[in-house]
Amino acid sequence: MKNVIAAIFDVESEGYHAIAKLRQIPDTGSYTILQMALIKKENGGVKVCEIFDSGVDTSDDTVLGGVLGGLVGILGGPLGVLLMSSYGMAAGNLMDLGDAADGLSLIETVADKLGDDTVALVIYADERNESVIDAHLADFKVEIRRYDAAAIDQEVEDAITMQEEMARQARLDFRKEVKDNIKQKHEEKVDKIKAAIEKHD
Repeated sequence: MKNVIAAIFDVESEGYHAIAKLRQIPDTGSYTILQMALIKKENGGVKVCEIFDSGVDTSDDTVLGGVLGGLVGILGGPLGVLLMSSYGMAAGNLMDLGDAADGLSLIETVADKLGDDTVALVIYADERNESVIDAHLADFKVEIRRYDAAAIDQEVEDAITMQEEMARQARLDFRKEVKDNIKQKHEEKVDKIKAAIEKHD
């Protein structure tokens, strides 16, 4: 079964040790690691520290694509920044945008757990036995969450739709603000002209 695993490390160095360890054993009889990304919170967004791509789903092992690429893209985009900058308030506000927010379990989890001193190792794997990867990470202080990859794919699509709606609304708000400012300046100019005319009269 293809899963997306989020492993949150309280100690940053342990996240690096974990991805290095799993790089050495990406394919066993119990699992195949397709992609991994080690990410951290930086400047209000997400920085990708290291990636691993087996090449099974993508042809370029230097670029993160597919399911994990979409997920990391969302976390590093406007929606991820909002969730991580003020998680509780932002999540509450985003819920008002539509039903798509209901499915953001992994995105919200990572955004909530990823603090200034923590890192997250996000793994896209085909697992025949889910306990094996967990066992490899057992030596670290880590919190592990596991999600069905198909559900995450849909979650990312929903998040992209939400992000596009946020951008559309932001453009509309900006245009309205510009229009209102132009109207206000025009009215002020008209008022000055009227005042000047009345003064001469």
